[in-house]
Amino acid sequence: MATTTKTAERARPTYFPQLAAERLDIALCRASAAVARAADAHATEEGLGVGQHLVLQMLDAVGPCSQQTLSEELRIDRSVMVSVCDDLEREGFVRRERNPRDRRSYAVTITDSGRRRLAEAQTSIPAFLGDTFHPLTPEERAQLGMLLGKLLGTGA
Repeated sequence: MATTTKTAERARPTYFPQLAAERLDIALCRASAAVARAADAHATEEGLGVGQHLVLQMLDAVGPCSQQTLSEELRIDRSVMVSVCDDLEREGFVRRERNPRDRRSYAVTITDSGRRRLAEAQTSIPAFLGDTFHPLTPEERAQLGMLLGKLLGTGA
């Protein structure tokens, strides 16, 4: 019986809520990790990785750009970006061509196939976000977006 009581005591979260209230950095890291896991699981179901989705979305929004620009804007490590672009190019979703203004870099361009794939993937995003952020009201989600924008220095 003593073992059952100790196990039950350990199962109840009592310290972390206090810690999260005192240490916003810890709370934000844990929340970020939980959202990242959910995004990875969703991406696996969709068959399009998170990084791949972001690259297609940016290329569709801003047009051709270098891998370096994609890496910087999307905050994806350069070596990871090479792999993401390799995979997207292999699938026919992007095209890499020498940048005519700088022959040392490549301009990455979304293809028509990439636009179609992006459109398919975008259809499941609202449900994913709804499931992931279900504890928050729409107003709280908007406020969270604004606060995160401030923290990230984007003013969003």
